[in-house]
Amino acid sequence: MLIANFIAVVVLGYLLGSIPFGHLIARRQAKVDLRQWGSGKTGATNVLRAVGHKAATVVALLDISKGVLAVILAGLIFGTNYILVDGSKVWWLLPGAQALAALAAVTGHVWPVFLKFHGGSGVATFFGGLIALCPAAAIFGGEVLILGAGLTRYASLGSIAGTVGTYTILVPLTIMNGFPIEYLFYALAGTLVVIFMHRENIARLLKGKEHKLGEKATPITQSESP
Repeated sequence: MLIANFIAVVVLGYLLGSIPFGHLIARRQAKVDLRQWGSGKTGATNVLRAVGHKAATVVALLDISKGVLAVILAGLIFGTNYILVDGSKVWWLLPGAQALAALAAVTGHVWPVFLKFHGGSGVATFFGGLIALCPAAAIFGGEVLILGAGLTRYASLGSIAGTVGTYTILVPLTIMNGFPIEYLFYALAGTLVVIFMHRENIARLLKGKEHKLGEKATPITQSESP
């Protein structure tokens, strides 16, 4: 039963994360296939460059909601389940299930089954999961993201700094405040995924060729490939 519950949490989280809100909204509002524009990704940043700030705001909120809902679904499936050994409670299962669900949602956003595994960078969905798991870490990381992107005008740099910030703040919270270590593992795994998905951005940053906020997206055939 527990194995089935874990499978359900992962599958539902992944399918929820795979819903390509950015792709759907861009196609509806601007008849644009995001996979062929700008960075080629389907997240809010590319929507901002290809469609506009209103559409990007809606996409960001919807992508955040995927992470939040994945955690909520895990809570509904697991409730207060725990493992007993010799009559003693040794492991509360809910934090692990929630972290798995949130990570599955991030995975679905990055590699969505509905778009042939071509999605976004996972930043908004990562923060959505963290909002539901640990709001304090999400707020701290979100502030770092906003400040980093605002000061440098590089969304990619702000995103990387923000996700790294969530892991950094969760380390003392886990050690000193007894936060579930599963949340720390989620922050680490999510941060690694986000950094991996920004590998081309990192290369462009080092070369001084990264696109800044406010720049319009152009068809990939007319610009650098992502």
